Amino acid sequence: MRAPPPCCSAPGPGTPRPRTPLRPPQAIRLRNEVARDEHFRHVVRRSSVVATPELGHSVHTETFDLARYRLQHALYKTEAPLQAAHAAHPWIHTFDDHEVENNWAGDLSQADTEPDQDPAVFRARRAQAFQALYEHMPLRHAQMPAGPDIRYHRRLPYGRLADFTLLDTRQYRTDQPCGDGDSSTCDDRFNPDNTMVGGKQRAWLLDGFRQSHARWQVIGNQTPMGQTDWTPGPETHVWLDPWDGYVAERNKVLAAAQDSGVRTLVVITGDRHQNHALELKRDFADPDSATVGTEFVGTSITSGGDGSDTTDQGQQFLAASPYLKFFNSQRGYVRVTVDRKQWRSDFRVVPFVQTQGAPISTRATYVVEDRNPHVHAS
Repeated sequence: MRAPPPCCSAPGPGTPRPRTPLRPPQAIRLRNEVARDEHFRHVVRRSSVVATPELGHSVHTETFDLARYRLQHALYKTEAPLQAAHAAHPWIHTFDDHEVENNWAGDLSQADTEPDQDPAVFRARRAQAFQALYEHMPLRHAQMPAGPDIRYHRRLPYGRLADFTLLDTRQYRTDQPCGDGDSSTCDDRFNPDNTMVGGKQRAWLLDGFRQSHARWQVIGNQTPMGQTDWTPGPETHVWLDPWDGYVAERNKVLAAAQDSGVRTLVVITGDRHQNHALELKRDFADPDSATVGTEFVGTSITSGGDGSDTTDQGQQFLAASPYLKFFNSQRGYVRVTVDRKQWRSDFRVVPFVQTQGAPISTRATYVVEDRNPHVHAS
């Protein structure tokens, strides 16, 4: 048995100085079936990639049976660039909602007229989705599902340079407040009983904060943790499926990161089909609240079509949120380089995805310095 290539062997916990900087491209592989995975051709050409975090939406489909879930995964795997990317680099995968169904929460399906409004029916659907996911994604034995349950949250150390903590924000969460959607009047989003990760996973996460000796504490996260306010002015209008619907728990997690002495916190996120760079506040309701970390939201590979550099919605986000430092709505991925002194995120984008041959370029670069939670343009 041959030894794994250097890119596939991470230094173990406690290794003081990994020789190679960590260079993981952050991707969300949410796609439509007519587009081409042109970005994966560019990722394959990067021989120095250590690992590729994939932050949910490995498929985007609505189905009920195992055969169709398998077919959907297999259809995506027929794409040569994706095959080459999986062959070239190790991947760190987590799921979000669309691997099962849009905006599901725990044992609850999205409210609609489908038969899985019965939690027992939905759990059966979830079991089939997880089985197909395990069969088609690069997962370890520890992620083998047991019916409708799967252990997906896990911690991956890279020596003393970085700890990667992958969250599961679907299986253990309570239902979205106020019927999901978006709102500026939903007081239930502040309910301390609301949870994204469940009590046991939250305790595991916070214990990791206390035990870690890594320079960089990296959370792989599905839906944006930072506040996404649509409206400049005193009103706060947010979506309720992300952490904005679970404010009390977000505040607990961010406060614990600061109080536990986490050296530098970085959250990497998918879901949004947009690129964001923002600062995480201990309490977004307090304008004077401390910044405790940085979040980088990565765009979709192809879903959403060609996209654009900015949108009216993006301009609203920027005007309403002084902690949001960058917005972009093109397709692409985030190229990350991490060493002992700095985290560097290059937002790599293409001008089109509906046909092949798009050139790739760096739209913007944002950096975080060691022991400094603020993010700034480079």
